[in-house]
Amino acid sequence: MNSLCLLCRDMLERKEKYDIVTVLGPTACGKTSLAVELALAIDGAEIISADSRQVYRGMDIGTGKDLAEYKRGGRVVNSHLLDIVDAGEKYNLFEFQRDFLAAYDEIKSRYGFPIMCGGSGMYVESVLRGYRLLPVPENPALRAELEKKSLEELTAILSGYKTLHNNTDTDTVKRAVRAIEIEEYYRMAPVEEREFPKIKSLTIGLSVEREVRRERITRRLRERLETGMVNEVQGLLEKGITPEQLIYYGLEYKYLTLYLTGEMKYDEMVSALEIAIHQFAKRQMTWFRGMEKRGVDILWVDASLPREELVSKIKGLLYE
Repeated sequence: MNSLCLLCRDMLERKEKYDIVTVLGPTACGKTSLAVELALAIDGAEIISADSRQVYRGMDIGTGKDLAEYKRGGRVVNSHLLDIVDAGEKYNLFEFQRDFLAAYDEIKSRYGFPIMCGGSGMYVESVLRGYRLLPVPENPALRAELEKKSLEELTAILSGYKTLHNNTDTDTVKRAVRAIEIEEYYRMAPVEEREFPKIKSLTIGLSVEREVRRERITRRLRERLETGMVNEVQGLLEKGITPEQLIYYGLEYKYLTLYLTGEMKYDEMVSALEIAIHQFAKRQMTWFRGMEKRGVDILWVDASLPREELVSKIKGLLYE
């Protein structure tokens, strides 16, 4: 029996207690590194990214794709939902669910095992809690009315529809308008929602002490600035992507665009961006804690533990 047949037989005979492993945590906690190590330790494992910005082509350094992580010692871990949308376009939760299911089904069809990895809480939760969503069409009349309002006014309107757990939807006027458009659509057109399969996940959260997390964020930001992040954003602008489109993506792309268009000085930009990333990490943790309150079981592990120890522990939980 050849090695491929043996691999297929092993995949069929093993008894996982879960359909998927999910690796989540705040920015700079080492999610990708752990997911790759885990994928290398599980026959046929492939990674599905659950990051709202890593879907965009050409946005590599600022989104922390860490593409080199997927190659270890001559082995390459298959990844999904990276570089699937052109920079400048918009990608939403409905599209993520659609693309996630396509990747999930593809991996399962090969008797593989999916590992979801990401820090976009809503994306992760939409899979783990089986959000059932419908595509929401644009509403030109509503948009025309809303676009005349300030960001503060739009935030107040949106808060009338739902509790705002973070400020992602109100980062820019365009995002706030779209968020209101979606909420209004669901309010006015209650229809049968599409089914989303129940997926049993072993969900691992990487826990990092606050001060360690802050130090990692600061160090990683400096490294990215020194290794071409400014040039990456400059290149996107030179390709014709507008400042407004880049600012829409927030964080690195927002502040670097403001610097490159002369609206912020370099040191001012770095300081403001660092603060924004720290605040973002805090919001991520708030979201994950909220997920637990909404019924998602997360096993929190110390991110500083040796990778071999973490991988061994997770595999022990995964198999019967």
